[in-house]
Amino acid sequence: MAALLKSLILVAYFGGTAAYLAYVFVQREGLSRLGAVCLAVGWLAHTGELLRRFLALGQLPMATPGEALFFFSWTLTAVFLLLTWRFPIRILGALVAPLAALMAAALWLLPSRPGGVSPLLAGFWLHLHVILSLVGTAALTLAGLGGLLYLLQERQLKQKRFGFFYRRLPSLTQLDRLNHLCLTLGFPLLTLGIITGSLYAQLALGRFFNWDAKEILTLIAWLIYTILLHERLTVGWRGRRAAWLALGGLSVMVLAFVGASLWFTGYHSFGSFRTP
Repeated sequence: MAALLKSLILVAYFGGTAAYLAYVFVQREGLSRLGAVCLAVGWLAHTGELLRRFLALGQLPMATPGEALFFFSWTLTAVFLLLTWRFPIRILGALVAPLAALMAAALWLLPSRPGGVSPLLAGFWLHLHVILSLVGTAALTLAGLGGLLYLLQERQLKQKRFGFFYRRLPSLTQLDRLNHLCLTLGFPLLTLGIITGSLYAQLALGRFFNWDAKEILTLIAWLIYTILLHERLTVGWRGRRAAWLALGGLSVMVLAFVGASLWFTGYHSFGSFRTP
């Protein structure tokens, strides 16, 4: 069963990547629909593999970099498919599909560590904290990618260079709406993820905030998104400034998710998730 699910996940995600990249060049809607179907099939298999690992461990499979990327690939694909269903920006699939495929493949490419899983990874509050945080981060990742596409399209319009990407990217209005939609979805979830994480830290470690590198970086990212949301709702920020802030928030989140977990010590680092 594990080998079958692994093959299905990789074939479906890389097949979706090929379909979406082909869509960028050929511009046939059938290819983008094929890409979405491939991602949906891969996501179902991905769900099955996560459940299998959860039942085997009795805990979320998040103790190694490969497992964490595998889990985030699942949330990113889920949010993208939901967004595609309600708000289709097809070219976004050409960015999301390869990211999801590479992060899913990381589970088998990156080395696993021997030993057991720390009891810190068990418990309802921890599971709730991880799921809320990752789903929120996935939505904010799409906001950042939408911001990147916005800046690219705006640059072409300003320079009056109506070349390859101009004809393939949606309007600035659509990209700005994508930014706003993903921000209003991701920000509350990330906030709830931070609150549940603080509650769990109090229960497990006796302190709500431990000045861990990941906690500090996540708080910085949260402040960036707070400013962005506040300015959108009260001042009416749109377009370029919103795109830059979404990209800035995403950069800090990447540093928090990857850098703080790998390069810094603390109870959020992967080294602390394993026992000898």
